[in-house]
Amino acid sequence: MKEIGLIGISHRTAPLEVREKFSFGPEELKGALRELIQSPRVKEGVILSTCNRVEVYSALEDPQEDREEVEAFLSRSRGVPREAFAPFLYAKFGEEAVGHLFRVASSLDSMVVGEPQILGQIKEAYTLATEAEAVGFLLHRLFQRAFFVAKRVRTETGIGDRAISVSFVAVELAKKIFGELQGKAVLVVGAGEMCELAAKHLRSAGADRIKVTNRTWQRAVDLAEKVGGEPVPFEDLKAVLPEVDIVLSSTGASEYIIRKGDVAWALRERRRRPIFFIDIAVPRDVDPEVNDLTDAYLYDIDDLQEVAELNVRDRLREAERAEAIVKEEVEKFCRWYNTLEAVPTIVALRDWAEGIRRAELDKSLRSLDLPPQQRDEVEALTEAIVNKLLHHPIRFLKESSARGEAEPYVDLVRRLFGLEEEC
Repeated sequence: MKEIGLIGISHRTAPLEVREKFSFGPEELKGALRELIQSPRVKEGVILSTCNRVEVYSALEDPQEDREEVEAFLSRSRGVPREAFAPFLYAKFGEEAVGHLFRVASSLDSMVVGEPQILGQIKEAYTLATEAEAVGFLLHRLFQRAFFVAKRVRTETGIGDRAISVSFVAVELAKKIFGELQGKAVLVVGAGEMCELAAKHLRSAGADRIKVTNRTWQRAVDLAEKVGGEPVPFEDLKAVLPEVDIVLSSTGASEYIIRKGDVAWALRERRRRPIFFIDIAVPRDVDPEVNDLTDAYLYDIDDLQEVAELNVRDRLREAERAEAIVKEEVEKFCRWYNTLEAVPTIVALRDWAEGIRRAELDKSLRSLDLPPQQRDEVEALTEAIVNKLLHHPIRFLKESSARGEAEPYVDLVRRLFGLEEEC
C-alpha cells in the first residue's frame, strides 16, 4: 500500500541562502511535477514552494528507499549537489507527514503563527499539481482534508484574530526603525499579494506617499489605484530611489534588481538621509552588500523572525487549541487510511462470494420454470444470505484496520477463502 511521504526544507531548518536555491517559480512547477512522477517509485506528487519552505509531498511504495528518488529529483531540478543540501532536509512519513501538512495549512508552522496566506499557497500548489495530473486518490484525500482542518482551526479558535502576515511584520519593523511613518515616502517593488498587503499596512500606519513599480505596467497601475499611490515605470526604479525613505520589495526575479551601486548613488543624492530596505522576496531582490553601506538598512525575510516572535506570544493559547484540533483530525485521517489496507481483501471476498452465488443461482434457475416475480424474489433471497454471511468478517476487517491491526487478519482471510491471487 502506498504511503504518504514528505521531503522538505523550511525557515526552521535552512537559512535563506539555502532556501532560495530551491525556490520554484509558478511557471516551473507543472514541468517539475511531471518530472517528479516520471519516477516509477513516486506515484503522486505536490510541490509547495513559498518564501519560507519548499516541500515535496508524494505517495510512495517504500518511503525509505523512495526518499532517495525525491532527493535526487530536487538535486537535479535545482542543480544543487545532494551533499550540499542534505543537512538541511527533513523527511516525514505516514502519520507524521499528515500531521505536518495539517499544521502547515493551519498556519501553526509559519514564521508568524496564524498568518492566512499559507492556506492559499497550499491550495494553489494542489491546483497546479492537479492540472499537471500529478495528484491521485491518496494525495487528493490528504489535501482536501488539510483544507477542512485549516477551516476548522480558523472558525473554532482565535488564531487568526488581528491577522499578522509577513508583510505586517515588515511594516512593524519599519515603525520600529523610524518611530513614526507619518510623512515617509515608500517605494513598493512588485504587485503581488504580499506587496498589496504591505502597501495597505504602510498606508494605515501613516505613510502618505506610496510609489508602486512592477515589470508589468498595468499591475503597477492597478495596485497604485488600490492603495492611493503613484505608479512608476520599472525602468525608473533606480531614478526614484533618492525620493523614498522605505523600499519594500517582493518580486519573482531570479537575480538582484537593486544593487549596491544603485543604493550608494541614491544615498549621495539624498545627502546621507537613510533608506530602509525590506526584502521579502525569495530569491532575494536586494543585493545583501547593500547592508554594508552607511545609512542603508537592509532586512530580509529571515530578519523578520525576531519581530514575528514578539507578535506570536498573544496567539499561543489559541495555538494550543488549534494543535488539539489538528491532533484529532490526524487521528481521523489515519483511521481512514488504515482501513485501506483491508479494502482489496474485502473487495475480493465480496467478489468471491458473489461469483459463487451467481453461478449456483444461474444453475438452479435453468432447471426451474419460475415466473419473473419469483425469479426476482429468489435473487433477493440469495443476495441477503450472502450479505448476512459476510457482514461480521467484513466489519471485523474494517475495525481491525482502523486500529492498524489488520495485517494478520487480512492474511488469514486470504488463506481461508483462497483469495491470494485476487489480492
